Amino acid sequence: MTVARGLLQVAPGRRLALNGIEWTVEEIHGQLGRLVLVDGGGHAETRSFRWLINHPDLRLLPTAEAPGRPTPASRQPRTLADLTEDQVERARLRAAHVLETETGFREGHPARALPGEPRPGYDPHHTTLTQRRHTKAAEMKAMPHPEAVRLGLQHLSYRTLERLSGLAGDSLLLACADGRWTRRRSGHRSVTEEVREAIFAVRAECGERARLSLAARHRLMHQYMRERFPEFPAEKIPSRWTFADVWKEWFGPGGARPRYGRTAQAAAEAGVSGRMVVHRPGQVLVLDSTPMPVKLRETVFGDAVTATLTLACARLVADRVCCAGEAEIRVDGALHQPRRCPARHGTALAS
Repeated sequence: MTVARGLLQVAPGRRLALNGIEWTVEEIHGQLGRLVLVDGGGHAETRSFRWLINHPDLRLLPTAEAPGRPTPASRQPRTLADLTEDQVERARLRAAHVLETETGFREGHPARALPGEPRPGYDPHHTTLTQRRHTKAAEMKAMPHPEAVRLGLQHLSYRTLERLSGLAGDSLLLACADGRWTRRRSGHRSVTEEVREAIFAVRAECGERARLSLAARHRLMHQYMRERFPEFPAEKIPSRWTFADVWKEWFGPGGARPRYGRTAQAAAEAGVSGRMVVHRPGQVLVLDSTPMPVKLRETVFGDAVTATLTLACARLVADRVCCAGEAEIRVDGALHQPRRCPARHGTALAS
């Protein structure tokens, strides 16, 4: 989970401070997007991830086992529940070929032999394990390509069969399942707490500068690590490519100009988010007291005088915004062009 302050890692046993009160994360229900918080008195509350991320007074507390070092996020292991029925069936077909190579039987045991088993070339009483592996690799190579691709057996070679030997049960099924079927585990082992602090320090420094290249930001991280943590081994600092992946995961591609990024960050800190859409006549608009430069003229052929108009509350009528006074501002395509029709006394035209 990410927040405006940086990366928030939550795991069972994590200690948090909300509005000055200490809470402990007891359970996490990732499938529901909720977690259970318990205070010092044993009172438990169930909250959503969204509520925790957007809490205005959230502080992370160090664990009792390692003061000053938060517990890293736990990694959820991959299970068969993460696969669909079709994916599990395809994994079972792959595992059957591996078991036939290891034992001579697709079910993995002579007591569960299917009709016609063991097949010629896979009889464990007349062939060795190496021979059966070579036979299976030749069989997969001779299989029609569309069928092999569908089953994911086009790359089942002798070395793959050797690598999968010794696995059984769910471990074999998970090993035969395509890793692209499940979500890739997030996080990088080389990103420690010191590296994390350096990355956020570099991001804060880049916000006040002009646009910097990835190599320049990576050098700034190295400089921060040398100054802030002189005992940290230089060879354990992430490479430029790892740094680029982490930067994109945490902060996005960052294609905006730095000054626009500073404006967006200031707006986020001030609580300004989203945009206002004027969609119907008669809609009441509560506007900020922002001075708006306009052009005023007393007569049609009079000289325009620059003035400042402050909008506090306005109402949309047809295609005009009628303010508290007699002034009106067009909001259609003529916003940036002076109106050529005769203007009334005290009418404000957008410049």
